[in-house]
Amino acid sequence: MMRRAPWWALRQGTEGRRRDGERGSASIEAVIGVTAFVLLGSLVIAGGRVAIANQAIESVAAEAARSASIARTQGEADAQAAAGAKASLANQDVRCTRSNVTVDTSGFAVPPGTPAQVAATVSCDVDLSDVALPGVPGAITITKTMSSPIDTYREH
Repeated sequence: MMRRAPWWALRQGTEGRRRDGERGSASIEAVIGVTAFVLLGSLVIAGGRVAIANQAIESVAAEAARSASIARTQGEADAQAAAGAKASLANQDVRCTRSNVTVDTSGFAVPPGTPAQVAATVSCDVDLSDVALPGVPGAITITKTMSSPIDTYREH
């Protein structure tokens, strides 16, 4: 017994074939879908990298400020802040193309017994050149400032 073709195939004149206007549409849909998926994935990766770098740079600035605040002198505070920031950057595994640590140690000029604080500012140019996304710069600068109290009853 021979099966009869559905009514729409009979109207077309071809059994089981697509209409000529629909030929290749699956390929175009696949290309558009894959391109959108890749762009979305790249956007998620870039956003995640920036968010993680923000948190890491804030942690580095906090470590630099804490390292400076436990120093006894202003000169020692600068050196300890730079060393603490460098070690923390290495531990955080942040890829900075350029980094800068600035420490405000003016709180050490305050006489002992008076509350004071030290502030550290860390800037990092985070490398985004490996994220191929239109409109995303090759690097983004993240700057964070944190402060830490100096021991009120420190010795000179």
